[in-house]
Amino acid sequence: MSDKKSIRKKLIMEGAFAFLIAVTPILFYWYKYMPEGAETWSVLGIEFGTNGFDDVGEAFYYYFNKIVPLLLLVVWFVTCKNWWYYAILIPISMYSFQLFAVLTFDSNIVDENEVMYVVAVTMVVTPIVYFIRVKLVDKHVHGIDLDAMDAELQVLKEKEELRKEREKLEQRQKTLSKKM
Repeated sequence: MSDKKSIRKKLIMEGAFAFLIAVTPILFYWYKYMPEGAETWSVLGIEFGTNGFDDVGEAFYYYFNKIVPLLLLVVWFVTCKNWWYYAILIPISMYSFQLFAVLTFDSNIVDENEVMYVVAVTMVVTPIVYFIRVKLVDKHVHGIDLDAMDAELQVLKEKEELRKEREKLEQRQKTLSKKM
């Protein structure tokens, strides 16, 4: 019974991701279906304004030029099973900062100042990805298993401690035999 539920849940999730990917071209070109020269646009009771752009179509052009790649990158990040998937966070952060700049549009400059924020995110993500890669290369390419090495070092330490204790006991035994 639980297998059917898990299969159903998996199919629903995969179907949602497939549907989302399939509608991205429509979303990307959504601005072409906006009324030209309109200052506002209402859909389902939600009213959208120009937000500093010339018209609503131009605003939606910039919105969806950021939202669609961001959406696809997030789907890729969530579904990726490779070791390097943290590197996808760099373009996700870039599009996130650009989307924030477009949504809070107050000057005529778009996609200019976000590079400093992306550099900060890159400085955090790159070392994480590098260290994951180093561990994987050591383990799978060079055959170095750090856990096995730690276990072996622990065994060697215990053997050394036992050897020292045995030497102490032998020394005591010698001193006791001399006294008798």
